[in-house]
Amino acid sequence: MDAVPEPVTPEQIRDLQKALGRQLAHWRKAAGMTQAALARRTAYSRSSVANVEIGRHNIPRGFWERADRELRAQGSLVEAFDRLHDLITMLRRHRAWVTEHERLLRHQTTTPPNPPGLMSASPSCGCTVAVARWREREVLALREALRLSLGAFAERLRVPSSIVAAWENRRQPEPPSLPMQAALDDLLKLADQEARTRFARILQMPPMRSSDHAGTPRTDRPATVTPLHRSQGPQAVR
Repeated sequence: MDAVPEPVTPEQIRDLQKALGRQLAHWRKAAGMTQAALARRTAYSRSSVANVEIGRHNIPRGFWERADRELRAQGSLVEAFDRLHDLITMLRRHRAWVTEHERLLRHQTTTPPNPPGLMSASPSCGCTVAVARWREREVLALREALRLSLGAFAERLRVPSSIVAAWENRRQPEPPSLPMQAALDDLLKLADQEARTRFARILQMPPMRSSDHAGTPRTDRPATVTPLHRSQGPQAVR
């Protein structure tokens, strides 16, 4: 397997931690406050504050909320912490995905190949199924397997419906970002065995012809799962 670039490197994370620490020190000095005084107001020790300011200590969001309030940083400290936390989460999910992908690739060497993008220990039962890279085909198959409307599916992922629609749009193929790839992985893992079995079998179905929104058959590209049709009902499977 070719190496998949990390969305952010550990070195970049450390640099951002140091930058956040310098930002804290700047606001503290601007407020005329010592490290000991800030420690008392945030319910942390002076050494913890000192380590945070040089980027050597990870500390919960509650500290940054209190420090931001005490130093009157107008939300800038909390915002910077949230950005850093999101990048750390992205890096962890990426590494977990790579580890699982490598494990499944090793397992594939002893099992028959499956459809592109799908790896399953037993397609008939769907007990162990994972996706190497989520694309339009896999996203649509998962939504069908879970029997969810576009809106309900988007709600499960906590994203706007328009984003899911963009993933499934054959005219504008936009693969999900790495964090969303991880979120889709989690949704598949949480599915029951019956839904996972459906997911695996949908991806093994023979191609079907699809049609555009006007109902005119398309000839440029075949569908790989059951074509979906618009419905006025709020709970209709789309």
